[in-house]
Amino acid sequence: MKKADVFEFFRRLAEANPSPETELEYGNTYQLLVAVTLSAQSTDVGVNKATRALFREVKTPAQMVELGEEGLKQHIKTIGLFNTKAKNVIALSQILVDRHGGEVPADRDAMVELPGVGRKTANVVMNCAFGAETFAVDTHIFRVGNRTGLAKGKTPLAVELQLEKKVPQPFRVGAHHWLILHGRYICKARTPECWRCPEVDLCAFKDKSVERGTKKAAA
Repeated sequence: MKKADVFEFFRRLAEANPSPETELEYGNTYQLLVAVTLSAQSTDVGVNKATRALFREVKTPAQMVELGEEGLKQHIKTIGLFNTKAKNVIALSQILVDRHGGEVPADRDAMVELPGVGRKTANVVMNCAFGAETFAVDTHIFRVGNRTGLAKGKTPLAVELQLEKKVPQPFRVGAHHWLILHGRYICKARTPECWRCPEVDLCAFKDKSVERGTKKAAA
């Protein structure tokens, strides 16, 4: 995708949604970190259902440690991989208490050192909590980047580096939100709704479903 088309791509997304936000629900940076950690291989809707009661009870790492692994499991047992996730959340909470004064560090490298926190999770927290120009490449962004020609790559990191290189100001902070939402609701995996996509003329995807109801399996 040409430089001018990239700008226009994001201009249209920004015009439709000037203030994009994550669909995960949270009250502070720590709760955001927990929610994003729990969202791996799970839907935001499912995570939100599980964390509403949890976050009324737990607002700090110290409170999470006090709740304990078994107590946390009771809140998140509807989420996939909840046993592993509970173990990681308790462990990362203890580290935040012991090494970071109970605060989430505003540093991606430090976050990635926490149990259960990968680069994507750290990028989300850096962006949403600290306003960093990071690009958290999930399955939606990976698909949209490759399908449209916006940012092609064989791995999430490759797509992230392409976005880092190509996304212009003033769209860098909001870019990953726009791309996630675009992939979640329009540029879907099995049935992309090209017929209602505002980017259809900029997109490099060859098998566009230009009529409503047309089904095209896509790479």
